[in-house]
Amino acid sequence: MSTTRPAPSTPHSADSTAPLIRDATEADLPAIQTIYAHHVLTGVASFEETPPSVDDLRTRLASVRSHGLPYMVAEIDGEVAGYCYATPYRPRAAYRNTIEDSIYVSDAYRGRGLGRVLLQALIERCETGPWRQMVAVIADGGSGGSLSLHAQLGFELTGTLKAVGFKHGRWLDTTLMQRTLGVGDSTVPDDVAR
Repeated sequence: MSTTRPAPSTPHSADSTAPLIRDATEADLPAIQTIYAHHVLTGVASFEETPPSVDDLRTRLASVRSHGLPYMVAEIDGEVAGYCYATPYRPRAAYRNTIEDSIYVSDAYRGRGLGRVLLQALIERCETGPWRQMVAVIADGGSGGSLSLHAQLGFELTGTLKAVGFKHGRWLDTTLMQRTLGVGDSTVPDDVAR
């Protein structure tokens, strides 16, 4: 599998509060852990119930990188304000051209369009690789705006799995959305003999 190109190291605009989107480093993991722990403990964007440690996240970062997939942070005024990454959708070989996105924004930066900036950057990076489909698995009907965000960036609703999770004392659905990357299914994958 080919790897994706490094993230740009320049801000998206001249505004000093514009996010700098860059590849995550191990030095970012404590900030990432803080952001993710908040989502695990207070929300349903993740079905984890116990926040992973920084060491756990180090292992996850290495796993993402081992697949040549991007793991990026949004930095604002020197602070990690959010992060995103892609993972293989499923482990079996036939799924190798399909990936799943994950985006988490610090509560302090919600409502500023940072999720859109992160998702757009993630899509752009993934389109430089061999992947053909990106899947979003969104909990609780996207009550935090995830459905709308993904739809704005070209994802289509593909279905809902009813009551597949139980967290914070209630059953949760997950909504599946999907977006074509690059040429999608118009050609066979590059690694298939013709």
